[in-house]
Amino acid sequence: MTTFQRGLCALTLCAVAGTVWAAGGDLGQMQKQPTNWTAISMFAAFVVFTLFITKWAASKTKSAAEFYTAGGGITGFQNGLAIAGDYMSAASFLGISAAVYLNGYDGLIYSIGFLVGWPVITFLMAERLRNLGRFTFADVAAYRFQQTPIRVFAASGTLVVVAFYLIAQMVGAGQLIKLLFGLEYWVAVVIVGSLMMVYVLFGGMTATTWVQIIKAGLLLAGASFMAFMVLAQFRFNPEALFAKAVEIHAKKDAIMGPGAFIKDPISAISFGMALMFGTAGLPHILMRFFTVPSAKEARKSVFWATTWIAYFYLLTFIIGFGAIVLVSTNPVYKDALGGLLGGNNMAAIHLANAVGGNVFLGFISAVAFATILAVVAGLTLSGASAVSHDLYATVFKKGHAASDKELAVSRITTVALGIVAVILGIAFEKQNIAFMVSLAFAIAASATFPVLFMAVLWKDCTTRGATIGGFLGLITAVGLTLVSKSVWVDVLGHKDAIFPYTSPALFSMTAGFAGIWLFSILDRSERARIDRAGYAAQKVRSETGIGASGASGH
Repeated sequence: MTTFQRGLCALTLCAVAGTVWAAGGDLGQMQKQPTNWTAISMFAAFVVFTLFITKWAASKTKSAAEFYTAGGGITGFQNGLAIAGDYMSAASFLGISAAVYLNGYDGLIYSIGFLVGWPVITFLMAERLRNLGRFTFADVAAYRFQQTPIRVFAASGTLVVVAFYLIAQMVGAGQLIKLLFGLEYWVAVVIVGSLMMVYVLFGGMTATTWVQIIKAGLLLAGASFMAFMVLAQFRFNPEALFAKAVEIHAKKDAIMGPGAFIKDPISAISFGMALMFGTAGLPHILMRFFTVPSAKEARKSVFWATTWIAYFYLLTFIIGFGAIVLVSTNPVYKDALGGLLGGNNMAAIHLANAVGGNVFLGFISAVAFATILAVVAGLTLSGASAVSHDLYATVFKKGHAASDKELAVSRITTVALGIVAVILGIAFEKQNIAFMVSLAFAIAASATFPVLFMAVLWKDCTTRGATIGGFLGLITAVGLTLVSKSVWVDVLGHKDAIFPYTSPALFSMTAGFAGIWLFSILDRSERARIDRAGYAAQKVRSETGIGASGASGH
């Protein structure tokens, strides 16, 4: 680690220490809950610990391969836990429990939707991705196609998905630190953005992976304890828990049936499609399959990730109902207007206090913060690799970029993404973070997934079809999201939304697949002939792994 890097880490530690010191003075003036020194010390301890991991990882990160994929040396079990750590984000832990807290049964649509995307990855994607790719999913999509147009699309899609996903994480982190430290929301968001940049700038994929593994273990342990303590109060009878929740919830029986959150069939289908197929198009999840040494380890990764994620989502349902019973009726957790301190996204944090006191609140707060940092680091890494590997190294330098120059571009992009994340996090302060992530899933399902699916599995797919269809899906998804209620009304302040449905996926995903099919079928160019002829070699490589250790692409 250079003197500059050590200095930056020291500055970060000073910033954390300064935040801890400032919190004591600010809390009284801002009428937050009393300073929780247990929570703050655990939070600071985690930051210090993960910075040491980053310092260690920095010593191992000398090449682009080590920065992007940890040199391909992660085992299937480790990668499965890291994928689970990447996937069990602030949206999963804070957002789903908040959705269940508000709407009861309806909140389960997130858990089920996020989970059922994994069979698509298991049976269609994992092995092929590992055999065809090197650093990013664009390596796979562009394997037999013309490099420049596909990689320009892939980088565009990745950056848009990463931006929407980052919003949710930054909002969750900002609300959490605001609640714990009594700082202004924007200050909290800036602190998180700064820490995230340090992890990615110096540690790359190695640091990100180990932060994700440690955080996944802590989160699974903490959520298990919360669910256990909630059920223990009802003699481990979930029916008694639900009955009590119905009795005290403002919506009464409505919380045990669907319809409170998604009110029409089109929205339900569209929302479900976004969550299911978006999983197979998330660039930061797809990127994790390049960190393992073989296709067998990639399959093992998915098995372990699915196991941990399924277990965790069962727990979020119990945590959400536990919050209805133990948090909503306790004035200690309410502000002057009767709302939850820190907003509804903090329901799980308050439940931790209710079942385990200050010490457990400190633990869960530190884990939630770790969750956010780990996911934000993974997202930033995938965004940075899209710019440095897909655009700079492959498009601008035609595959002849020096490794150190590529790393430099990646680090510049990391800083830029950090700044964008902070700005967007401040703009979307009031949004439910699980819902914000669902918009990222809708864009991934409409742009990344159709191109990946058709490029790998349809022999007649061409460069022109994949590029035009991919951009059609991307533009339609982003456009409909901007004119939907979540942005047009809630953020921009207009009276009525132009697009009436909860999610754009049904329309934008259809546009993406239809565009790829139509423009591929109509393509009679010489390039199209080359694209179709390359399918046989791609199929052999994707299903056997022969030649998978070399660079992908032609």
